Amino acid sequence: MSSSWSRWAAASALFLLAALGSPAGAAGPTIIKMATLAPEGSSWYKVLQEMGEGWKKATGGAVTLRIYPGGVAGDEDAMIRKMRVGQLQAAAVTGIGLSYIDKSFYALHVPMMYSSDEEFDYVRDRIAPALERRLEEKGFIVLNWGDAGWVHFFAKKPFTRPGEVKAMKLFVWSGDSSLVQLYKETGFNPVPLSSIDILPGLQTGLINSFDTTPLAALAFQWFGLAPHMADLRWVPLTGATIIDKKAWLKIPENLRPKILEAASKAGKNLRGEIRRLNDEAVKVMVKNGLKISHVPPDAQEEWRRVVEDVYPRIRGKIIPADMFDAARKYRDEYRAASRRGKSAASPK
Repeated sequence: MSSSWSRWAAASALFLLAALGSPAGAAGPTIIKMATLAPEGSSWYKVLQEMGEGWKKATGGAVTLRIYPGGVAGDEDAMIRKMRVGQLQAAAVTGIGLSYIDKSFYALHVPMMYSSDEEFDYVRDRIAPALERRLEEKGFIVLNWGDAGWVHFFAKKPFTRPGEVKAMKLFVWSGDSSLVQLYKETGFNPVPLSSIDILPGLQTGLINSFDTTPLAALAFQWFGLAPHMADLRWVPLTGATIIDKKAWLKIPENLRPKILEAASKAGKNLRGEIRRLNDEAVKVMVKNGLKISHVPPDAQEEWRRVVEDVYPRIRGKIIPADMFDAARKYRDEYRAASRRGKSAASPK
């Protein structure tokens, strides 16, 4: 990253320490302090800004959104801890961060489970109400759902097969020791880190591979140190904007529907935009040195076997059995309907 970015991040961190020490709801408008890993100026950040402007307009300035971008509040598990103690009231987090609150969210992030955006949307739309109820039981309210894009593997040298990645030092999200252990048992060499430590990890050689969306690889400039990507679509990464339930209930009841409406609009705008921008991000990275390796069908089957072989170890252990089964049921339901549609459309 540039030196100007580093100076900005340092200044933001100092500002955050002071800002988080002040109460959220002093006299005047209700201030909702929200953290995100999204860098300032990124598409995700702009959508959050749009949502905040919508809140301010819809509530006549009674509710104001204050955003802390770029991970200055820490990784997603740190954001959630700060929400629990009232230092933050909201966060825009990935499904991985949501899984720190309730492991049911892992059901949406089983690698190689989904084959298209439409298939994933079908599953998410149907299990979202159950996930939202579980989250509310843990003290959080979902304001909207969003997308981050399809996750790909990146590395310092070219690769296409699981065995090649297993020989690398692979970044994995810290915060869930059972998931790290599963990677080890599957033959990978996981290095658990905060996502904000990916860049220094690549610089020092602590890691030499990671998986993320193209847009994130470009936004954080990680691809510059790991300029090889496989075209295997590993898993779609979803996320949500959440607010602490205690903070939510402090907002006047008549204003809550307006806030939800503005949040929902922002989430819908983000979905299509992020999918488009991930495609654009790949083109930009290729122009700046990214090399893409095609994963042939037999190698894709290798990847699929790696994942499906561990289903018995994740169902009921890492992912609650009912949510794992629900996700797979709806996925199969979608595929069956798609096959019937194609059959009906085919010439007799």
